[in-house]
Amino acid sequence: MAVGWAGDGAVSEQIAATLEEAAERARLNLPRGESLEFCEDCGEAIPRGRREALPGVRLCVPCQTEKERLETRANSPYNRRGSKDSQLR
Repeated sequence: MAVGWAGDGAVSEQIAATLEEAAERARLNLPRGESLEFCEDCGEAIPRGRREALPGVRLCVPCQTEKERLETRANSPYNRRGSKDSQLR
């Protein structure tokens, strides 16, 4: 089914490209190098299992979780406050 000026597979191609870009961005953000024994944010010990499972880790789980939560919110393409759905509730 063609939509406007787009070809038949345009939507699928756009979805695939978006997923590939997200995967590449995730790969680039993976830590590399020597893991730290202590979190660089809070100073708590990073468990040995985490350091071995994720080479180059620099943050403990709570600090990493908070960092990712803030990054996700900052990088969201949606303005939740200005959406019509949020205004209807």
